[in-house]
Amino acid sequence: MTNLLLKRFVPGFDGTPDSRVRTAAGTLSGGVGICANALLFLGKILVGIFSGSVSITADAMNNLSDASGSILTMVGFRLAEKPADAHHPYGHARFEYLSGLAVAVMIMLIGFELARTSVEKILHPVPVAFSGVTAAVLMASIGVKLWLFAFNRKLGNHIHSTALLAAAADSRNDCIATLAVLAAGVVESVFDLRVDGIMGLAVAVFILYSGWQLARETISPLLGEGADPELRQKIVDYVQEHPKVLGYHDLMVHDYGPGRQYASLHVEMDSREEPLACHDVIDALERECLLSHGIHLVIHYDPVVTDDPLLTAMKERVARLLCSRDPRLRIHDFRMIPGKSHMNLVFDAALPPDLQGQEEAIRSGLEAALNPEDQRQYHVRITFDTAQ
Repeated sequence: MTNLLLKRFVPGFDGTPDSRVRTAAGTLSGGVGICANALLFLGKILVGIFSGSVSITADAMNNLSDASGSILTMVGFRLAEKPADAHHPYGHARFEYLSGLAVAVMIMLIGFELARTSVEKILHPVPVAFSGVTAAVLMASIGVKLWLFAFNRKLGNHIHSTALLAAAADSRNDCIATLAVLAAGVVESVFDLRVDGIMGLAVAVFILYSGWQLARETISPLLGEGADPELRQKIVDYVQEHPKVLGYHDLMVHDYGPGRQYASLHVEMDSREEPLACHDVIDALERECLLSHGIHLVIHYDPVVTDDPLLTAMKERVARLLCSRDPRLRIHDFRMIPGKSHMNLVFDAALPPDLQGQEEAIRSGLEAALNPEDQRQYHVRITFDTAQ
């Protein structure tokens, strides 16, 4: 079934995903989710009304929220496809994140209402009529949700969509919730214990937790979370492959939505290289990075002196001393500026986030290690950059 739907509605799915494939996959996922969850809602709400089971009704409302979420997912993918304009020069791809946030809020609102209804059922329990039809509807729901889990996971992994992977996880969680409802019905029918309200409350809590988790996952990229380490390594490996690149620093990646990554990077090249030749190399790196990896890369050219033995030796000494304090401390833009009675060592250092607040201790410790006792031969001036 999955392959048939992909072949029919997502042409080119087997190849490298582009914006057209992303939109088609998101639209298909939304459409399938709407149809499947609407049918499950109708079946469960009818069974819940006739049986008087609040837990089944709660599960039905969960399916209704999933159907509404599928609508928002489909709309989000459609809006995310809009091209850049004068007011949004980086495109509209973050609509995919916003649709996920809207789904999370809606799920939590439904969870609160179901929790209130379940508490009333716990305080005022009434018998539940459990039948073979009820069991059949719930088991069919589990089967459908398992398929939706596999379906959305396949689409989400292929196009690297957090929204579709979240939909897959939600379908998996629904299977667990429906199993709990089925267990409640069996317990009430066999042992005559009033556990329907308790199971309904458990389902409501599960819905609230799922909504909160989804909200966290969608808010994080909107706030500007750090780039995926795999993406950062891909950029670094690509740039370092060029023989003229001696090093790099200050890599920054900006995420404007799936498929809309912009990055800036400083690369170091030998100062003896002809500037125009270096410019051509940088242009080629930027162009090929966009074509090969879909990343809009802007490179800043840093010429470095490689033929000054004194400068090279001092730079290596400083790097060793800092590395002995913390191997993550890396330096760049190293200069030696003579003063009247001392030598100024001026450079930048990448500072890991957990070392923030220790800048002066790092600087003074390095200066003490460089200078003989009671002498001030070297003054250290460090500009600290946050390590990415």
